[in-house]
Amino acid sequence: MPRPFKIPQSVLVVIHTAALDVLLIRRADATDFWQSVTGSKDQIEISFRDTAVREVFEETGIACGPGTPLAHGLIDWQLENVYDIYPRWQHRYAAGVTRNTEHLFGLTVPSGAAVRLHPREHTAYRWLPWREAAEACFSPSNAEAILMLPRFVPRESAS
Repeated sequence: MPRPFKIPQSVLVVIHTAALDVLLIRRADATDFWQSVTGSKDQIEISFRDTAVREVFEETGIACGPGTPLAHGLIDWQLENVYDIYPRWQHRYAAGVTRNTEHLFGLTVPSGAAVRLHPREHTAYRWLPWREAAEACFSPSNAEAILMLPRFVPRESAS
């Protein structure tokens, strides 16, 4: 049975510590791509928040859903990026779909938070200070999101 087409609505979750160290993960299918957690909705009616919770857990093993200790740390930035889908991944979408809408979140985790990668999706991870993380990202929208991080973290947390 053929795989269903991806829904062109996704999330980007910038996972970070209070000191603004940012988690980057390296894609298994493009080893020069370092990025934050990203992923598409599985069904159109699923919320962006639920998609963010699912993707964070699938890609990093970090639980941030309702009832977890990190649930309060998942912040909806109320921002979206709309961008052209990279040609190398265009085949995953229905014919004529060329743009994706990406909803942004931040997730504050404790320093030293354990990360468990999904090996089919990502091969390595690293924690970098936020400016260095932005420079290391392949995606310009991901880099821009990381550069906005200080706006979404209370000053007393970031000092």
